[in-house]
Amino acid sequence: MNTRLDTSGTAVFDRDGFLIDPGMWSETLADRIAQTDGIGPLNEAQYGLLHALRDEFSKHASVTALSHVCHLVGQSADCMQRLFPSPREAWRLAGLPNPGEEAKTYL
Repeated sequence: MNTRLDTSGTAVFDRDGFLIDPGMWSETLADRIAQTDGIGPLNEAQYGLLHALRDEFSKHASVTALSHVCHLVGQSADCMQRLFPSPREAWRLAGLPNPGEEAKTYL
């Protein structure tokens, strides 16, 4: 989970695999991480959810109710579990910063 995609400083991750600078995120980077992690290429529903996670984080600067994020993209409350191996993986793929130990237990 200690993902490092290149050595040029383009994308650097912390020891838990979270992007250190969320401003460096792009759909292309998310797709590369997903493929590196064995998830495969991302689809439109997954990209929509990642964008919604990023939008909610930019508004609240914290982990928001994941079922609410699913609702925002017109999905059922369990969309995180259906579209990603775990909500934590969705958070990582969205390029959001490490939420801390307590929050990771809820992801």
